Amino acid sequence: MSRAKQPDALELPESLRQRELEIAREIARAFLTASRPLEVYRLALARVTPLVDASFSSVFLRDPADPSLLKLVCAQNWPQSSARFLGQMRIRVGRGPTGRAVAEATPFEVEDVFAEPGLREWWDPAREMGFTSLMSLPLRNATEVVGALTFYFTGTRRFDANERLLLATVTDQLAATAERAELIERLVSENVRLERENGHLAARARDAEQARRVKTEFLHNVSEEMRAPLGSLVGYAEMLAEDPVGRLSAPQRSTVVKIERAASMLLRLVGDLVDLSDLRLGRASNQPSEQEAVALAERAVSAAGPPPDGVAFRIEQPDGPVPIVADGDKVARILENLVSNAFKFTARGEVVLAVRATPLIAPAQGRQVVVEWEVRDTGIGIARADQPWIFDEMRQVDGTSTRLYGGTGLGLALSRSLAQLLGGEIAVTSEEGTGSTFTLRLQTSIP
Repeated sequence: MSRAKQPDALELPESLRQRELEIAREIARAFLTASRPLEVYRLALARVTPLVDASFSSVFLRDPADPSLLKLVCAQNWPQSSARFLGQMRIRVGRGPTGRAVAEATPFEVEDVFAEPGLREWWDPAREMGFTSLMSLPLRNATEVVGALTFYFTGTRRFDANERLLLATVTDQLAATAERAELIERLVSENVRLERENGHLAARARDAEQARRVKTEFLHNVSEEMRAPLGSLVGYAEMLAEDPVGRLSAPQRSTVVKIERAASMLLRLVGDLVDLSDLRLGRASNQPSEQEAVALAERAVSAAGPPPDGVAFRIEQPDGPVPIVADGDKVARILENLVSNAFKFTARGEVVLAVRATPLIAPAQGRQVVVEWEVRDTGIGIARADQPWIFDEMRQVDGTSTRLYGGTGLGLALSRSLAQLLGGEIAVTSEEGTGSTFTLRLQTSIP
């Protein structure tokens, strides 16, 4: 047994060059035909073995269970007398030509196995299998030697430099091709895994959406059931507060007024929950009609009630009317929430509701205008870090705000959803300690 000389960088004769091109073509064809690395080896050996004049060939790879052993994974034209043992064949790394080719990352050739006393243990298998000489070449991937490709020849064979170069080229091409096939197999396997996981995630998302819808439906139904008795409670409280026969004392009248206010607040909360549930369930609709932007602002201010003591309020408006086509109830509802919030979080200073309209130049269809209702206050403001969360349902910037100023955090969430239903948006700019500006912006047509 001798270590094969590393082939020099020389030019192959034309005949071997043609064989090399033919072998490369067959390996490429195996790559295109196979879907797994072992199939690449099998198809390539079937085509390449005759082209190098070998009687048969084999590929041994490291055993995943024990990398110190080499496992026969592919054999071409293997003698039938030994075929039954193929699945059991193992060679220890470093033993024999194949094992040494892997251990030393160097091709090994045997000109005559029977002339090598060190290979006496191979003589009986060589006679049984019918080979006399062999060439074992290491198979490398990008980082290590993963196995060996061995060609077996029936007669004594002395390999010249050209043949060594040809066999080395064949081995390198086959190893690279098998590695590419393995990478593709891994990618396919990974894609299958990702598709499976995506399917699981999609199913979980559907389950979560169904659970959210059931929860929203339940909340909607409960809120609707609460509306009627709360409405009655508010009505009776108002009647008692009027005290038409004058039987209530001043403390009693004050208590009734408190009951009426608390019930009205609860009724408003229930109404917000119903409306928000309708929006989440897709039951709300946009019903535009001819409106006037300033009148909608005045309507919202009237619903919001008077500003707190120490806070001035005014409306800034254009000189003339601002006719638009929009769902007036929903616009007024949004503005009422924005003005109420400004009153709630402003202890002193002023709150301003500005109305602006900007005609669109060359609109796509008909006459279009962008209307902005801007609510500015000089209140506590909102820290920049908290601004992304203020439109979340049931959330204020922190628990302290909820305790100090009250409310459930539904107003802004409902307002944003209503604005989106109308095809508009709500923008916010704010600085902690100096105030906030909320702007409802709608693009609408001019009647």
